[in-house]
Amino acid sequence: MEYLDTKQIAEKWGITERAVRKYCIDGRINGAKQEKGVWLIPEEADKPERINKADKDLTLLQVLRREDRLRVKGGIYHKVQVELTYNSNHIEGSRLTEEQTRYIYETNTVGALKKYEGIRVDDVVETANHFRCIDYVIENANRKLSERMIKKLHFILKNGTSDSLEDWFAVGDYKKMPNEVGGMETTAPEKVAEEMRKLIKKYRARKVLDLHDLLAFHYEFERIHPFQDGNGRVGRLILFKECLRLNIVPFIIDDKLKMFYYRGLKEWPKQSGYLTDTCLAAQDKFKKYLKYYRIDY
Repeated sequence: MEYLDTKQIAEKWGITERAVRKYCIDGRINGAKQEKGVWLIPEEADKPERINKADKDLTLLQVLRREDRLRVKGGIYHKVQVELTYNSNHIEGSRLTEEQTRYIYETNTVGALKKYEGIRVDDVVETANHFRCIDYVIENANRKLSERMIKKLHFILKNGTSDSLEDWFAVGDYKKMPNEVGGMETTAPEKVAEEMRKLIKKYRARKVLDLHDLLAFHYEFERIHPFQDGNGRVGRLILFKECLRLNIVPFIIDDKLKMFYYRGLKEWPKQSGYLTDTCLAAQDKFKKYLKYYRIDY
């Protein structure tokens, strides 16, 4: 079988090369495959019919689910898996680079051992686990937030780590020992269950939710710090899930915004604008992704 690249197909079909790549990403060209980042299309492949309005108006959540189901490479689902996982883990001290994170996602292996010298096994395990957390979030995005869901995210994230082997560490359950965040005291273990129930009940009672409500929940969740470890990552996964449910543009806190994010959490009770502005800046970056992949928001 003879294959052509996207430029050759674009000339043959009389459309732009970008449109051809989009057809490939959407899985709309039979036999199209990607090798070393380059799309190759069978020479005899038929040009897909023009996309109809119903398809064009898919929400981000619908696109993520479709690309997950079709195992699309190079699409928004692929990008979210790598960027959200890398950045959220990196904030918490993971030594994996974005390139290494991408490699683990794309190959389900860790590659040459030398390349990973000095990397903690837990960093690799939690990276693979975080990919599954994102799948869980996408699958359950339309369900209302619950304690069970939050504990499930923690279980997926920390399962199989060295922490999970310790008697004092509760995987998928609230902390047993007091902990701090940024040098500040958090809710005592014996009060966590009650505080979490109150927080979720208050959140679910609101009939209309906006970005400010999500960030207020995030602050309270991090203040309680319900788990022994993994609170930041679980908290940011919850934010992503609720953005999908409420059709709010999601955001990923990257290294450039990390310190502003920490400052925003610390200053939230006195000045909520710091955290809001940080997340709006992250939203602007995510909007560029949506525009590139032609997803309405």
